[in-house]
Amino acid sequence: MPEPKPAAKKPAAKAKDVPQKADPDQGAAPAPPSEPPPEDQSPTAEEPTGIFLKKPEKVSVEAGKDVVITAKVNGKELPDKPVIKWFKGKWLELGSKSGARFTFKESHDQQNNVYVIELHIGKVVVGDRGDYRCEVKAKDVCDSCNFSIDVEVPSRDSGNILETFKRTGEGKSDDAGELDFSGLLKKREVVEEKKKKKKDDDDLGLPPEIWELLKGAKKSEYERIAFQYGITDLRGMLKRLKKAKVEVKKSAAFTKKLDPAYQVDKGNKIKLVVEISDPDLPLKWYKNGQEIKPSSKYVFENVGKKRILTINKCTLADDSAYEVAVKDEKCFTELFVKEPPVLIVKPLEDQQVFVEDRVEMVVEVSEEGAQLIWMKDGVEMTKEDSFKSHYRFKKDGKKHMLIFSEVTLEDKGRYKVMTNGGQCEADLIVEEKQLEVLQGIADLTVKASEQAMFKCEVSDEKVTGKWYKNGVEVRPSKRIKITHQGRIHKLVIDDVRPEDEGDYTFVPDGYALTLSAKLNFLEIKIDYVPKQEPPRIHLDCSGQTSENTIVVVAGNKIRLDVAITGEPPPTVTWMKGDEVFSSTEGRTRLEQRPDNSSLVIEGAERADEAKYTIKVTNPVGEDTATLFVKVVDVPDPPEAVRITSVGEDWAILVWDPPKYDGGEPVTGYLMERKKKGSLRWMKLNFEAFPETTYESTNMIEGILYEMRVFAVNAIGVSQPSMNTKPFMPIAPTSEPLHLIVEDVTDTTTTLKWRPPDRIGAGGIDGYVVEYCLEGSEDWVAANTEPVERCGFTVKNLPTGAKILFRVVAVNIAGRSEPATLVQPVTIREIAQQPKIRLPRHLRETYFRKVGEPLNLVIPFQGKPRPQVIWTKSGAPLDTSRVHIRTSDMDTVFFVRQAALSDSGEYELSVQIENMKDTATIRIQVVEKAGPPENVMVKEVWGCNALVEWQAPRDNGNSEVTSYFVQKADKKTMEWFTVFEHNRPTRCTVPDLIIGNEYYFRVFSENICGLSDSPGVSKNTAKILKTGITFKPQEFQPHDFRSAPKFLTPLTDRVVVAGYSAALCCAVRGCPKPKVIWMKNKMEIHEDPKFIMTNQQGVLTLSIRRPSPFDGGTYSCRAVNELGEALAECKLEVRGEDVGGTALGWPAGGPHLADFLFSLQSCG
Repeated sequence: MPEPKPAAKKPAAKAKDVPQKADPDQGAAPAPPSEPPPEDQSPTAEEPTGIFLKKPEKVSVEAGKDVVITAKVNGKELPDKPVIKWFKGKWLELGSKSGARFTFKESHDQQNNVYVIELHIGKVVVGDRGDYRCEVKAKDVCDSCNFSIDVEVPSRDSGNILETFKRTGEGKSDDAGELDFSGLLKKREVVEEKKKKKKDDDDLGLPPEIWELLKGAKKSEYERIAFQYGITDLRGMLKRLKKAKVEVKKSAAFTKKLDPAYQVDKGNKIKLVVEISDPDLPLKWYKNGQEIKPSSKYVFENVGKKRILTINKCTLADDSAYEVAVKDEKCFTELFVKEPPVLIVKPLEDQQVFVEDRVEMVVEVSEEGAQLIWMKDGVEMTKEDSFKSHYRFKKDGKKHMLIFSEVTLEDKGRYKVMTNGGQCEADLIVEEKQLEVLQGIADLTVKASEQAMFKCEVSDEKVTGKWYKNGVEVRPSKRIKITHQGRIHKLVIDDVRPEDEGDYTFVPDGYALTLSAKLNFLEIKIDYVPKQEPPRIHLDCSGQTSENTIVVVAGNKIRLDVAITGEPPPTVTWMKGDEVFSSTEGRTRLEQRPDNSSLVIEGAERADEAKYTIKVTNPVGEDTATLFVKVVDVPDPPEAVRITSVGEDWAILVWDPPKYDGGEPVTGYLMERKKKGSLRWMKLNFEAFPETTYESTNMIEGILYEMRVFAVNAIGVSQPSMNTKPFMPIAPTSEPLHLIVEDVTDTTTTLKWRPPDRIGAGGIDGYVVEYCLEGSEDWVAANTEPVERCGFTVKNLPTGAKILFRVVAVNIAGRSEPATLVQPVTIREIAQQPKIRLPRHLRETYFRKVGEPLNLVIPFQGKPRPQVIWTKSGAPLDTSRVHIRTSDMDTVFFVRQAALSDSGEYELSVQIENMKDTATIRIQVVEKAGPPENVMVKEVWGCNALVEWQAPRDNGNSEVTSYFVQKADKKTMEWFTVFEHNRPTRCTVPDLIIGNEYYFRVFSENICGLSDSPGVSKNTAKILKTGITFKPQEFQPHDFRSAPKFLTPLTDRVVVAGYSAALCCAVRGCPKPKVIWMKNKMEIHEDPKFIMTNQQGVLTLSIRRPSPFDGGTYSCRAVNELGEALAECKLEVRGEDVGGTALGWPAGGPHLADFLFSLQSCG
C-alpha cells in the first residue's frame, strides 16, 4: 500500500470550543467558532495540503436532522480517477451495507480538474457522533483527512426558562415584582424523585434472593427460573444480570494486580510489580503469549510477596501485551514504549553551487535510525521519485544526507527536513558555471625551423574548444598538433615557416569567450661556428658498467628525472628491455625538457619491472645509462590449501608457498577459520606463522569448517587463498563389538561383528579385517578396501593353521582400536549333516493356476557342499520346462508358465557322501472347470421348479466345490441369480411368476472360480395360471370431513421498522379450506411486500422490511363447505432507535434469546 502524503501539521493544543447548534433553516452547515484560535495554533495549519483543495470540516448537528459533508480534491495531482472511501473511526468503512441513511455522491469539474465528493447522512442519531476519515487513492498517490461530527440531543423543555419563574405580588404587570425561584426548585425535586424511582425500577420488583439465585445459575436455566417466579420482563432481567455480573471478583492468587497499561520512554527501564497471596506459589511472566526467560534484558526479583519484572533498555520491540500467571489465574497489562522526539542537532545549511557540481545537504539528528521527511518547496521527496530524478538519500549513523551527483538548475529551491521533534530549512542556490581563464595566450616570436606553442588554461576540465588562424579553423597535421589535457589546451607548430605567421585565436565551445595571440616570424642570418660538446648523462652512478636499481611499491608513482648535457642538444632514446619506448601520454610516459628527460610511471604495476636504458646522441658522440626498476608488491595468495588430517577437535592445515612473493621474501602466514555457511571469519594467529603446516585446535566435532591462508611479506598481506574444502573435526570410532566366527572351511573363515558403540560425527567408512599366525606379530590386511557390512569372508588361508583375527573400524579420522578374537581359529572344515529346511507352505499340496510361474526356493544346510537331485515320480525332470539353480545354501525350482502336466509329486534329495536327506513336494496345477452337462427342468408345481444337471466332464484338475444357478424369463431373457453356492447337482427354484416361462443356466465353480461358460437348460418351466377368485371384505368408510379450526391462533407482535417480520398460525379442515389474509378487514391481494405460504396447514404471512404504516390489525380467514374460522392479531411497527425493541440480544443469554424469537414468531 503506498504511504499517504503527510497532511498538514496538527496544532499542539486542541481548541476547547463548545459546538454550536445547527440552524434548522441552514441544514447541517456548521456554525463558525465564536472564539479565536489559540496562540500556539498556527494559522496555516487549517490550510489544505496534499491533494485536498477543501477538507471536510467539523460538524455539529441536532439529532434527527440531515447532514452533508463536502470535500474537494485536486485532480491535477492524481494520475488516474481517484477511489474515495469514507471511514468511521479508524477502520469501519462506510458503504452500501451501512444502511440507507448513508449516501455518497461524487462529481468532476473537467474544466478545473476538481473532484467534489459528498457524504449524506439522513436523520442523524446519537450513534453517529464521533471521528470520521476520508481517504483518496489513485494508483501510487494516497491521502486522507480527518473530521468529526457532534450530535446534540434537543432539550425536551422547549419553553422559555423565564416562564418557570413567578413574580411576587398580585395585580402587577409581568415586568413588575421580584422573581420567585421556588417553582424551579420544586421541579428539581421532582426530577430527583424520578431518578430515585427509576433506580428502584431497575430491580423489577424482585426480592434480592431471586437475583442471587439468577447470578449463580447457568444461562440455560434463566428461562426456567423466570417461569417459576413469574418474571415477564425477560429483557430487563437479562440487562440487570449483565450489569450485576460486571462486578469484579476478588482474586485468590493476587492481592495486587498489574495496572491496565504502562508507559515508558525508549531506552529507559520499567518495573512491573504484582503482589501474590502466597509467596510459595509458582509464577510465570509472558510476553505476547511467549514465556519470558531471565536474562540481562529481563530481570526477575522476589521481595516478600512482591514479584517484580524489570525490563532494561526498552525498545520498540518491547511494546507488547504482558501477562503474569499464578496457577490458573492471570492478570494482563499492556506496555507502551514512547519513542523520544527526534531533535535536530545540526540543521541544514544554505549552499550556493554551480551547475553539475556535487551537492550534499547534511542534517544531524539526536537518534540513530530516525525517520525523516525531506521536502522541497513544500512537496515531499520520496525514494520512488529519486529513481526518476538524480538525487539519493543516505544515512550514516545520526547523519542524514541528500546527495545530488550533478546538480541542475531545476534543483534549486527551499529544502526542509521534518522530524517528530522539530524541523529545519535551507536554501540551495544553483547558478550557471562561469568559465574563468587561468592562463591566457601570449604572443610568440619564433625563428625559422623552431617550435611555436600556444598554451592556455581554463577553469573547467570538460570544456572543449577550437583554434583559429586569421579566422580560419586550424586542422591538425604532421607539423601542427592540438592537445587537450585537463584544463590546459595547446597548439604546437613544429618547424615554423614564414606562412605560419598570423593571429591565432582559441574559442571555448559553448561560451562567448575568445583568447587571441599573434605569431611573429623572425628570420636571422648569422654566420658563426656552433659550440660542440659530447652528450653526457648525469647520474649518481653512471657509466657503461654500473647498474642503478630503483625499488617502488606497486601502486605508487615513480618519476625518473635524468639530467642531460651536450651541444648541440642530444637526441634522447629510452628502451624498456630491448624495445624502444617513446610514448608521451598514458600511464607510462616520457617527458622531455631542454636539460633533462623524465620517465613517469603512474601506479606502478608488476609488468613495469624491467631494465630501462637511456641513450643520448648528437653529432659529437653518445652516452648511455641503465636503470633497473623493481616493483615490489604483496605476495600472491598461498596455493593448494588443504586439510590433511582431522581429529576430535583439531585439524592439520597444509599449503604451498605463493608462486610470486611480491619481490620481497615471505615472512610468514596468517590463518582464518569459519563455519560453513557463515560470513564471519575468525583469526587463528596474530603473529606471522613461518611454517606451511598448521594445527588448528578448539573446534567442535561434527561442525563443518572452512579455512584460508594469507601470505605476509615486508610490503603487506596478500589476498586470501581459496577456501579449503569443507571439513569436519571428527575422532575415530570405538572398537567393533561382538566379533565372532560364523563359518570355517579348509581355506576360508567367515567373521561377523556389530558396529562400534561410539561412532561420532564422522560416521564409518568401513571395516578392515586383519589376521596373523599364532605366535606372530605380523598382521596382514585381508581386504584392501574397507567393507561396509558387518561381515567378511577371509579366503586363501593355509589349511590346518591356527590364525588370530581382528577387525578395525575406519573413518575419515583414521583407524579405531581393534576388536580381536580371544582364541585362534583352526582352518579346517567341519563336516555337517545335510538337512532340508522345507518351507511351511510346501509341506502341503501347493496349488498354482495354469499360466502362472512356479518359483520354489528351498533352503538346506550341510558341509561340505551337498549334492542336490530333483526327480518327478522317480524319473528325472524335463529340463526344457523346469529350470533348477542350486547354491551353497538353497535350491530353486522354476517353471515360467505352469501347465496341467506339471502337476505331481517331486522329490528333492540332498546328499553328502553316505549322509542323505529327502523331501517330497506335491504340486497341483489347476484351471477353471467346464460347464455342467444335461441341465433339465424335471418338475414344475405351483410357483416352483426342480432343476437337475450332471457334473462337468472337465473339473480343471480340481474338485468342483459348488454351482451358480440363474433364471431368465423367456420374454426378456434377462438373467437373475437364484443360488450362488449350491453344492448338490439339483435345486428347487421358488417364487416364479404365474404365467411366465423360464430358462435356467448353471455355472460350475472350483478353486479357480466360475466356469467360463454355463450349462443352459434344454427345456423350460412354464408357470400356469390357476383359477383363483378374490373376494373383498365389506366395510363402512369413515367420514373425515370437518369445518375449519385454528389449532394455533395469531398472536400480537411488536417489530422493528426495516426488519422483516412473519405472522404464523395453524389451521385444520377437510376439505382443504381456502385461506384469506386481511389487514384492517381489507383483503390482501398480490402485493410484493407480502408473501403468503401454506405448508401442511401452517399459514405464514411474511412482511418484507415493514414500516410504521404497516402496523394494524391482521386477520386470517379459513373457509370450506362445512364452515369458516377467523384468527386476528395486532402488529405494531416501531422505529429503529426505540430502546428495548431491537433484535440484538443481550450478551449472556443465547438460549433465552432463541426462546423469545420463537415465541414472537409463532406464538
